[in-house]
Amino acid sequence: MAIGDVSTVPVDGSIRYVDTGMYDSAEYGSVYLIDDDRPTLVDTGIGTNYERIIDLLDSAGIEPDELSAIALTHVHLDHAGGAGFLAEACPNAEVYVHEIGAPHLADPERLWEGTKGAVGDQIVFYTEPKPVPGDRIERITDGDEIDLGTHTLRAHHAPGHAPHQVVFEVPEIDSVFTGDAAGVYTPSIDRIHATSPPPQFDLEGAIEDVAMIQDLEPETLLYAHFGPAPADGRLSAYADRLESWVADVRDARDRFGETDEIVEHLLEREDAPDVWDERKVRGEVAMNVRGVLTYLDD
Repeated sequence: MAIGDVSTVPVDGSIRYVDTGMYDSAEYGSVYLIDDDRPTLVDTGIGTNYERIIDLLDSAGIEPDELSAIALTHVHLDHAGGAGFLAEACPNAEVYVHEIGAPHLADPERLWEGTKGAVGDQIVFYTEPKPVPGDRIERITDGDEIDLGTHTLRAHHAPGHAPHQVVFEVPEIDSVFTGDAAGVYTPSIDRIHATSPPPQFDLEGAIEDVAMIQDLEPETLLYAHFGPAPADGRLSAYADRLESWVADVRDARDRFGETDEIVEHLLEREDAPDVWDERKVRGEVAMNVRGVLTYLDD
């Protein structure tokens, strides 16, 4: 699957997703469209090249003014950075987000400044977000449901990655839109990568989020990074990967001390997919190292 390509989720032909080309890399950013009585996007990408999401709508024969909802797993800009652009392009869409994240959609200035610090050099790939009109924001919390017609999005709070994160269970198809709660999946090498960005990553909380998703017993995981995959063993594998990743950073900190040296050491061990841009690989490792160091220092 190449940047800009649209594919159908195998378990449900009414759900499509596009490779947004996030960070100029294939197999990193996916945005989903549920074609239902209330057509709905799940997440929006970083805002850069948001026209690819308009093309996703077009692939299903849905006009922008026919989009009913945008459901955000959380407000980190790689998931919500396009919300303002798409709210403008799709004037009838309500934007659903956890109540903790809602103020950052209406006024994204602090989120933009925080993102610059969190992602480091990767900020060159981003576009400054636009505000979402306050009267278009629908606040949700744990247990809330969004009725789309034949599909339901049931929100489950998953704060280990960020306090404003939810995952969306779709009980009708035994699937879960995972946000970042199940890690980063690259289908070309069938590998799960840890995600631990600063400043709010919490290992214990992230492990609890994985257990929560396991309790839902999904058959399919719909990764924001990247694409659908059978759940078979992947949640347990991610919990193990999180723990080993934090241990690796802790050991490297004890050996090297300096953040740059820790990053260089772990870059040498990173089995990154060839489809990712080289700058993305370095930026991903550096960001995740900083997140673990912040967690270890708390």
